[in-house]
Amino acid sequence: MNLPRRLLPACLAAALAVSCGHPPSDSEAASAEIKQMIARYAASVDAADPKLAAEVWATTPDVTFIHPVGHEHGWEEVKRDVYENLMGGLFSERKLSPANIVVHVYGDSAWAEFDWRFIAKSRRDGSKVETSGRETQIYRKTGDHRWVLVHVHYSAMPA
Repeated sequence: MNLPRRLLPACLAAALAVSCGHPPSDSEAASAEIKQMIARYAASVDAADPKLAAEVWATTPDVTFIHPVGHEHGWEEVKRDVYENLMGGLFSERKLSPANIVVHVYGDSAWAEFDWRFIAKSRRDGSKVETSGRETQIYRKTGDHRWVLVHVHYSAMPA
């Protein structure tokens, strides 16, 4: 292709912009935001902190959390049963480590899937607890353009 010399700088600049760094698409930006939310979610579990969790979760009656020992309906149950009773009540120390995170964004809704490792110390006797599993999280975008967690379903890894 023979371009006039005067167009060469503009074409070169356009090619560099495309190949060297383009602004992220809405989906890429949303995926990055949700990955940050997952990190905050893990921090809320680590601290067994419902206040921090409320910055990640929608604090509405329609949220749900399914796990091997229960099924919570609504923010008040998630806060009480997962954060206060389960995480705070059973463990004196906790560390949730998400890995292999994949996010799927569809407009104002998204889901994330990942593997996790959980290491904790039993409040009862100080013994070490170590589990691993898989988790799916569903997010929705609020009217103020903020992503919030509305559903979690996790299970242990298959034997």
